Amino acid sequence: MAKYIIKRLLILIPTLLGVSFIVFALLYMSPGDAALAVAGPDATKETVDAIRENLGLNDPFLIQYLRYLKGIVFEFDLGTSYQTGRSVTDSLLRVFPNTLKLAGGALIIAIVFGITFGIIAAVKKNTIIDSLITAFGMVGLAMPIFWSGLLLIIVFSTRLKVLPASGFSSIRHMIMPWFALGFQSSAVIMRMTRSAMLDVLDKDYIRTARAKGLSKKKVIFVHALKNAMIPVITTIGLQAGSLLGGSILTETIFSIPGIGRLMVDSVKTRDYPMILGGIMLIAVVYCVISIIVDILYGFINPRIKTAKS
Repeated sequence: MAKYIIKRLLILIPTLLGVSFIVFALLYMSPGDAALAVAGPDATKETVDAIRENLGLNDPFLIQYLRYLKGIVFEFDLGTSYQTGRSVTDSLLRVFPNTLKLAGGALIIAIVFGITFGIIAAVKKNTIIDSLITAFGMVGLAMPIFWSGLLLIIVFSTRLKVLPASGFSSIRHMIMPWFALGFQSSAVIMRMTRSAMLDVLDKDYIRTARAKGLSKKKVIFVHALKNAMIPVITTIGLQAGSLLGGSILTETIFSIPGIGRLMVDSVKTRDYPMILGGIMLIAVVYCVISIIVDILYGFINPRIKTAKS
């Protein structure tokens, strides 16, 4: 397992290099002038040219990219914001706890509701309960995050006036963003849990466990659920990464000062270092989550642990 983890960590290097190159190239080719955004619409041509030269935007693409890459590799520096002149790393780390809190809370909600309803739907197969839960899953998959967020604001803030519509300073502020972000992921996890449980419940060892007179709870939670968790954990890992991406919309809707909102503001002002830094941070977290999921495989199924080691 240790060798496998080291190999996965080494794979991170070309993965992150590829992400940085693609994003840098897309930003380089995107329309607009970052120097003009910094100088303002009323700036003279001489001022804009001076800012462009100072920021190194006149250099060829490869020179700009290698300079950016050198800062990351040798100085662990994601650059300097065009708009504020502050370190991108410091700016991201200042708001990253809010994004982590948002994605973490949404993931907990998605896991609890997704696995719980998935188990119930599998156990109550082909009943009205199964149909209702499946319908809930379809609604969750079809409902975009921005739509569910606006719907929650209209119902609980505008009409009922029981929850604040913006901010992230207390539990009351966090409830709607958590559910808006976690609703779709809970539907995905629920469908995977239901499918995996139905597959396991038809196995011979489950019938043997029932024939031994084991309680229904023990059969479901000890024998069935543990063996059904591998695809579920994969789904949870993927959803954890997508929640970081979904936080961009959620933070914008609920005015949460996180990485997502910071990146949206940076896109408006063409603050390319801030956009690059945010994407790179999300990519690193996503890759780390992928490695953690692989490690969890070994604890759930010892045969996988033996094969990887």
